[in-house]
Amino acid sequence: MLRWLCAAASVLAAGCATVSPSPATLAGKGDLSEATLKEVTRTLSLDAFEGRAPGTPGEEKTLAYLVEQFERVGLRPGNGESWFQDVPLVEITGEHVEPLTIKARGRAVSYAFGDDWVGVSYREVPRVDLDDSELVFVGYGIVAPEKNWNDYAGVDMRGKTALILVNDPDYENADLQGPFNGRAMTYYGRWTYKFEEAARQGAAGAIIVHDTYPASYGWATVQSSWSGPQAYARRGDGGADQTLVNGWVRKPVAEALVQAGGRDLAQLSAAAKRPGFKPVRLGATISTGFDNSIRRFASKNVIGLLPGRARPDEYVIHTAHWDHLGRCTPDAEGDNICNGAIDNATGTAALVALAEAHVKAGPAARSLVFLAVTAEEAGLLGSEYYAANPVFPLAQTVGGLNMDALSLAGPARDVTVIGGGKSELDRYLEQALAELGRVGTPDPSPQAGYYYRSDHFSFVKRGVPMFYIDSGIDLIDGGRAAGQAWETAYRDTGYHLPGDEYDPNWNWAGVMDDVQLFYRLGRTLADSADWPNWYPADEFRHIRDASCAPEGGC
Repeated sequence: MLRWLCAAASVLAAGCATVSPSPATLAGKGDLSEATLKEVTRTLSLDAFEGRAPGTPGEEKTLAYLVEQFERVGLRPGNGESWFQDVPLVEITGEHVEPLTIKARGRAVSYAFGDDWVGVSYREVPRVDLDDSELVFVGYGIVAPEKNWNDYAGVDMRGKTALILVNDPDYENADLQGPFNGRAMTYYGRWTYKFEEAARQGAAGAIIVHDTYPASYGWATVQSSWSGPQAYARRGDGGADQTLVNGWVRKPVAEALVQAGGRDLAQLSAAAKRPGFKPVRLGATISTGFDNSIRRFASKNVIGLLPGRARPDEYVIHTAHWDHLGRCTPDAEGDNICNGAIDNATGTAALVALAEAHVKAGPAARSLVFLAVTAEEAGLLGSEYYAANPVFPLAQTVGGLNMDALSLAGPARDVTVIGGGKSELDRYLEQALAELGRVGTPDPSPQAGYYYRSDHFSFVKRGVPMFYIDSGIDLIDGGRAAGQAWETAYRDTGYHLPGDEYDPNWNWAGVMDDVQLFYRLGRTLADSADWPNWYPADEFRHIRDASCAPEGGC
């Protein structure tokens, strides 16, 4: 979550010393508009926006609407004279997908695309054929030298397909103790890492075994997310260094694949949890193929700026992703638009409402940046592009906050802190919650890896501290049982599904409470002279320190 930097001219003489925050005086209440939150969420969720997929007419409508809103509330264009930052992408749509066919012991069995497995290619080629690729079980697919862990040890993966378990080896631990932080997922547990590592190993294919609890979402979410057009950041080599096929299989299918070669998935999975695990060749081959329809285009991030009155070259950033899945797997009623009302029209609406409140309050000491990013659903592509090509230098970005999928369950006594205990931003949050009469609750599902699943992480991994605070689950009306029930219902019927639609009967009181907290945190950082850093033992501390070293030009 959060970091510190020295802003160029104002600190060159003093050097780049860490300033531990007191913190400074907490900002007062912001003049937030519930009407703005409702109307922006409702508008972005309309079927006319087609689910806001990058590179579609829905994107064009979204961009125009966001510029209209940023102008209305009084922001300036954030990229020189432009509101936009181009993000070069490629959209690849798999077509005529063949079944996944397993051959073992002279017998072939095929599994249907969608119901049994899903798969895509990151390669910009018109046709993909994975023919009789040897299947190798590689446990959790992790190579972590600092932990003396290598799930690929002793096997040459060229031409082979990796069968990989989701999450980390110690995800079932009841606490946060273990080689991979126990119940808390590390980046090694994320599907993004697993596909990246398989490609580094030279694998022809990478297939993750879906299991609802360690994945933290059901098969319907995987099916919806991994079918239809897929957007990626354009690569100079057209994706030639990627696997031919990346995909998922349902756990019963994976059990059958392993059994076909005379093995037992449960036994292999148990072995994969222990240090010293070695990959297992399954005595089976895997085949599939499909055509690729390829479209190259540039999506856009939208950037608004409220310049600072005293230190305009120091920045506090607010992020939310404007995109969603577009058209997706139809539901039982035939609805094939994933409108993304909660995920993330709500966060984008909060971005507009916060900008409106800050403009009403007048400029803060530091500049406030409002960044609506594209292609989060495709793997944080818009925020990743910005963080790699920042309009405002990261070494002058004090920190910020990210908003993704606000809860409409009603007001809560708490907020859920994702990635807490990592930086001095904790102190700001503790003070703000105390003054607002609320409490912070540790992430109840650290195994889900939410810390690595939203746009703040693109900044975090480059050393910039970022708040990522979810709505609470201890509801004033109904307590934790009611909060958990709401989250479960949303996950099962709304998350990445056509059911995520705007409801005029939603209770916005909880959202207003949460956005009021965001306002105070952002405003306090923007009016402070502090540069909160990561704690000394945190994995991101050295990155921020290096960026602020005198030789780093901070």
